[in-house]
Amino acid sequence: MEEQRYKLKKLVAELSKLRGRHTELVTVYVPAGANLIDTVNQLRNEQGTAENIKSKGTRKNVVSALEKILQHLKLYPKTPVNGLAVFCGNVSEHEGADDIRLWAVEPPDKLEVKRYWCDQKFITEPLEDMVKEKEVFGLLVMDTKEATIGVLRGKKIHVLRNMDSIVPGKTAQGGQSSSRYARIREGLVNDFYKMIAENMKALMPPEAKGIIIGGPGPSKKEFNDNEYLPTDLQKKILVVKDIGYTDEYGLEELVQRSQDVLSEAAIAHEKALLEKFFVELQKGSGLVVYKPEDIQKALESGAVDMLIVSENARVMRCPSGHFTSDQKCHLCQMKTEEVDATDAFKDIAHQYGTKVEIISRDTREGQQLFNIGGLGATLRWRIG
Repeated sequence: MEEQRYKLKKLVAELSKLRGRHTELVTVYVPAGANLIDTVNQLRNEQGTAENIKSKGTRKNVVSALEKILQHLKLYPKTPVNGLAVFCGNVSEHEGADDIRLWAVEPPDKLEVKRYWCDQKFITEPLEDMVKEKEVFGLLVMDTKEATIGVLRGKKIHVLRNMDSIVPGKTAQGGQSSSRYARIREGLVNDFYKMIAENMKALMPPEAKGIIIGGPGPSKKEFNDNEYLPTDLQKKILVVKDIGYTDEYGLEELVQRSQDVLSEAAIAHEKALLEKFFVELQKGSGLVVYKPEDIQKALESGAVDMLIVSENARVMRCPSGHFTSDQKCHLCQMKTEEVDATDAFKDIAHQYGTKVEIISRDTREGQQLFNIGGLGATLRWRIG
């Protein structure tokens, strides 16, 4: 799970648990491309309407929340590229006490909904779809006449390119000898397959977890069996499916018929990553570490190639910034406090160009990592 979505997921979970004493929690969604001034004017009008609320305490809290939102919106010269979500209200658990807090989110995907709502809870549904895993898979539907390349991001199919060939039918034309005609046709088919491979190489996103190929007839299998794709893409092929179309509808049919493969592939990446980690750990190769203090040392020496963190993992940190698994720092003997592991290590990881993989606990390997502290690191070289 990418880091931005992980952080958003944590925030959505936090907001979903909050409840107001009355209908005084304000939710505002500004869609991508919207005029921020229109939102400001709307909130000013809502502020005037809120003055008519009968309950003095509720009226005071709603007006204060709206004013806090309006002051925050002054920080934005215009609506952020993907829109903006703002949550504000009195979240105090005690009647008569004020604790008006504000959260603002620039979402990772384009926000399409416009909403103002005042309730006893925050409205988080528009963000919940964004925090779901959005695995990326490459798609190719083809025969000798046509090919369409696409990607599946989450549940949405994106068409990247459609190509038509100049390959003639199998029947010879104009009195040409059948053998000569077959050779010419075979050469044109080969050229078309090469063109498909070149476009796949140019268009396929590096984060694609796998590639699915489909189409009518034997062409797709011939393309796969003869390994026209570069080695790195060829290794990502998950399955070759029989489908009836080679256009945009073919991509949709391919996805529909590959749900079993897609659901398995969604966790296959995590399983493969962790299996490799635990094999190295068992071998004692010195190319993986899992204790917080060892990971910190490796990160700060630039030796970590990939940092692996279990979702919701925690780690102990002392006031001097040393990480450990214990209640007391092993270096300065100061008391430690528990912090979020991803937040704790992300800045160091980014500083040294280290990849960060956030792992679920949905697999046996994922739970195994969590059981040993929820942290792991693969190293570029052994450290002392």
